[in-house]
Amino acid sequence: MQSLEKLKPLALLLLRVALGVIFIFHGYPKLTHSPQWVENFGHMGLPGYFAYIAGVLEVFGGAMLIAGIFTRIAGLLLAIEMGVALVKVHGLLSNPSNVHNYEFPLVLCASSFVLATVGAGLISIDQALFERRPSSWGRKPKP
Repeated sequence: MQSLEKLKPLALLLLRVALGVIFIFHGYPKLTHSPQWVENFGHMGLPGYFAYIAGVLEVFGGAMLIAGIFTRIAGLLLAIEMGVALVKVHGLLSNPSNVHNYEFPLVLCASSFVLATVGAGLISIDQALFERRPSSWGRKPKP
């Protein structure tokens, strides 16, 4: 199992890139075809301007995930957005037995939350800018 532990940085990179691509792919149309999306959001019982907020969050949040910068913040915001989508759009609470209606946003929500809690990993800009190197405090001196 130690060999799998060594692959954690690569696994987090792959998760970030996959999520980032998906979010950008789904957010871009909200920004480029915004009148249609504003109307769609209105039909779902949400304010129309949420289409712009969702589009910006998905495109820029997805790009931040790919780059691995401010990953925890982007992951948390995207998880919250997907949580709202699960409840308001995909009917998680109204019909929980129809898993096929909400399985995709559920995976996006859970994966984003994982990145918010675990972080970007070693292969990221976050690591280079914000993570401290382990100190030697508490370690035994080498003879």
